[in-house]
Amino acid sequence: MQNSAAFKPRIWVPGDWNAFFGLGTNVLLNVLVLAGLALYVVQIPSGDVFGRILPALGIALPLGNLFYAYLAYQLARKTGRDDVAAMPYGPSVPHYFFVTFVIMLPVFLKTNDALAAWEAGLLWALFIGLIVILGAFIGPTIRRFTPRAAMLGTLAGISIAFISMRPAFQMMEAPWIAFATFAIILLSWTAGVRLPFGIPGGLAAVIVGTVIGWVSYSVFGWQGLSPAAVNDSFSQIGLHLPSFATGFLSKLSDLFPLLATAIPLGIYNFTEGMNNVESAAAAGDSYNLRYILLADGIGAVVGSFLGSPFPPAVYIGHPGWKAVGGRIGYSLATGIVIGLICFLGLGALFLAVIPIQALVPILLFIGLVIGAQAFQSTPARHAPAVILALLPTIASWAQGQIDNALATAGTNAAAVGFDKLAGNGVIYNGMAILGAGAVLAGLLLGAIAVFVIDKQYSRAIVFSLISAILAAIGLIHDPLGLILDLSTGVVRTPNPVWLGYVAGALVIAVVAWGEKQLSMKSMSDALMTPVEPDPEPAMA
Repeated sequence: MQNSAAFKPRIWVPGDWNAFFGLGTNVLLNVLVLAGLALYVVQIPSGDVFGRILPALGIALPLGNLFYAYLAYQLARKTGRDDVAAMPYGPSVPHYFFVTFVIMLPVFLKTNDALAAWEAGLLWALFIGLIVILGAFIGPTIRRFTPRAAMLGTLAGISIAFISMRPAFQMMEAPWIAFATFAIILLSWTAGVRLPFGIPGGLAAVIVGTVIGWVSYSVFGWQGLSPAAVNDSFSQIGLHLPSFATGFLSKLSDLFPLLATAIPLGIYNFTEGMNNVESAAAAGDSYNLRYILLADGIGAVVGSFLGSPFPPAVYIGHPGWKAVGGRIGYSLATGIVIGLICFLGLGALFLAVIPIQALVPILLFIGLVIGAQAFQSTPARHAPAVILALLPTIASWAQGQIDNALATAGTNAAAVGFDKLAGNGVIYNGMAILGAGAVLAGLLLGAIAVFVIDKQYSRAIVFSLISAILAAIGLIHDPLGLILDLSTGVVRTPNPVWLGYVAGALVIAVVAWGEKQLSMKSMSDALMTPVEPDPEPAMA
């Protein structure tokens, strides 16, 4: 701790190289994936993807990174500390899959018009941003009354299911590349081994993985890379500047159907943002949640008006980047470099040159750090609550894997039959119910468990009743979403999970009443018990 009055934080320190190459490759990978979704799933023309969508991200991302770097600088200056790490920022992974397959693809299949699908995505992204901005004003209150174990447990579920699992699977497809890369990550970022010439671990990992990949192609004919793809990527290189897209506002008549998904996804966004801020606080950096969420929401709004249907978000992983030496500069540098890549059309070149197995071990590392933090930064007695909080997210991930597999076979769970699936050990219906609204559901379940463990029964009852209300309106535990069809005004019967939460609240209330009566009886008995007189002193 230094004298905060005279302390001037450094914008860049050597550890920022490690965090920059880690976060930078993470964000770059996500930019490349969402570009592929726009190109090959929604079939938006490549000129629009590389000339409009990515340049829009090239504005939205640096804005968030710049603001988060500013907040880190102010926090470091205020506290006189030189170990403050900025919050990471990038495209929201769940959202870019959701907007592709649930919003844009159905419009494209119905109209065969990629432009109409793109505009629907822009409108949806705008709604997401506005909901997150609203969440900035209620999020701090929610955070104040929610136990840390519930918030970090929910993040642990995301880190295990959506950040760690896919990279771990992809690593096994070319382990001779991935294991060498992952070994460098572990040695540099967990064991603190200094690499030759002081090369940052993230950079060394990507270079070594890329070299092994191209050697594998040259010697063994490995199909993971292709010189033809590298050659084709040069056609996208050029200066692509963003421009305003306002035509989608004429589609406001589509407001209500899109709100049905934008509301829960917007709540997901600010809930995860709240959890990420708590994660940073557990690592020693306490940020103003309202500022973090406002930047998050504004980034989505700005991106939508510039042509990006993919909302950015404050990223999970702050403790990981701080642990490898990241401070203020790494997040800012990531935004600027990714912005330049988007403006210059270099994304396709990176995707063609770097094998995926050289990048995904970095994601696995972040997943490991966040999962571990949930247990390391909470009392040991709250460990069951952490596990309970992560289960809905794992259920959501598992359901997605099953749905994708069945869709590949040209069918779905309803067509196969829930009873047949259950007969083969797949409790699909229960999985879908548990995983609906996973982040919010995990947060509430974890909080209830913490309050029960600590015998704070009143709070446990309140959170149970809040859960019942949210389940009754379809925000959690309802695979069909909101019970109110916003386009028609029709209300359907809610999923009966809400009754379960009410029953649980009643059980907790009965136990609390019983313990109170027992305590009062013990106190009464103590008061009514006559006090034994002191023995008289013995006569001499």
